[in-house]
Amino acid sequence: MEDVLDVLIVGGGAGGLNAALMLSRTRRRVLVIDSGDPRNAPAREVHGFVSRDGTPPAELLAAGRAEVERYGGRVVAGEVRALRRTHGRPDRQGSPGRLAFEAELADRTVLARRVIVATGLRDELPDIPGLRERWAREVLHCPYCHGWEVCDQPLGVLAVAGREAAAVHQALLVRQLSDDVVCFAEALADTDRARLTARGIRIVDGAVGGLVVEDDALRGVRLAEGTVVARSALFVPTRPVPRDELLTGLGCARDEDGRVRTDPSGLTSVPGVWAAGNAVDLGAHVVTAAAGGAKAALAVNMDLIEEDLAEHELADHERLEQVR
Repeated sequence: MEDVLDVLIVGGGAGGLNAALMLSRTRRRVLVIDSGDPRNAPAREVHGFVSRDGTPPAELLAAGRAEVERYGGRVVAGEVRALRRTHGRPDRQGSPGRLAFEAELADRTVLARRVIVATGLRDELPDIPGLRERWAREVLHCPYCHGWEVCDQPLGVLAVAGREAAAVHQALLVRQLSDDVVCFAEALADTDRARLTARGIRIVDGAVGGLVVEDDALRGVRLAEGTVVARSALFVPTRPVPRDELLTGLGCARDEDGRVRTDPSGLTSVPGVWAAGNAVDLGAHVVTAAAGGAKAALAVNMDLIEEDLAEHELADHERLEQVR
């Protein structure tokens, strides 16, 4: 097994890097495969991460990679095309060896005893002209991540069909940031209208047709019928899509909401496979993802120790049987 990693980590964001840091510090052989496409790449800064608040995302990840490598872990750019359960190199008696995992990359194959998948998610935006171009600038998704930076400005919240509940929740949060909040909605339940009105949130009915941008800044939201409502930032509840194809490809079970199921440590239904961050927790912030990576790392390290102990006990038993 000398050519087999202890742990392969797929995903080089906060969750994957924190898992790698913890495992490298326990002298595990760790490799992180990073596709270089983090969810928060367009954002100017990371917020809500104590001691790192205001750090640009790229700087945070660069610091994390350096810390992992300081303890002997490796971080390489690449994409894992497929993950398969397999076995390590056969032992001298021809037994297939320990259960392991085979990761297929573009230029090679990697074997590892355990896997942590921290591949994150992607945000699907409503199909409205201009949203993608202003994404993570004035078109925002999280009041906790980006709200302070637009405090006391004229703000909007977009309630598109199918995301009304998320938009109402978001609007109630955004109202804490500004006295001038508008919720753009095609249709809202009476109870939602009452809740928004009670918070002093104005409701503008009708479909949104696009944004008004002047001098490289958002100036307003244009309704489909042509009216423009002046706004300087727009919160949009996206549809988060977990990047969990590697997990489901291994046969990891889903819960009733269709998400890959894990225990509190991040262990999936497939022995030897853990997950952390947005791949399995759609609401995880950067700091939450980092914490999830740490929890997975602790569980993985102990699982490897237990496997080694079991093999040692089995070897002792076989030696006793031979003596008898």
